[in-house]
Amino acid sequence: MKLHELSPNAGSKSASKRVGRGHGSGWGKTSGKGHKGQKARSGGSIRPGFEGGQTALARRIPKRGFNNIFATEYTVINVSDLERFVDGTVVDTELLKAAGLVSKELDGVKVLGNGELTKSLTVKAAAFSASAKEKIEKAGGKAEVM
Repeated sequence: MKLHELSPNAGSKSASKRVGRGHGSGWGKTSGKGHKGQKARSGGSIRPGFEGGQTALARRIPKRGFNNIFATEYTVINVSDLERFVDGTVVDTELLKAAGLVSKELDGVKVLGNGELTKSLTVKAAAFSASAKEKIEKAGGKAEVM
């Protein structure tokens, strides 16, 4: 390969659009801006969110509180929901989905301690409440954090 053989990738280089250079160019007269109106004037168009002088939506709606976009959001199930499984079963997210207890797992499944559990199960979940962990272990099972 020699320097004079180098060329840019096909389509990576294109000539700049020279507007306002006669009607033969296809970009003559109004330079692709149409006739009159705010978008035809110099200084470009209007900024995003501008509503022609009307108070913008972003300024009209109330601003209160805080939304933590980084918070972990669990799908929750209760210990009583695990009662349907057979003794000695390994309960994980896939099994919960198959059983119809969980539709979306979001950031994982959290087991809460509402209800009673009599069967010895190995439960694998993203999180457990203290009471849920206690009830699972009391029934002879194991609570494993995935």
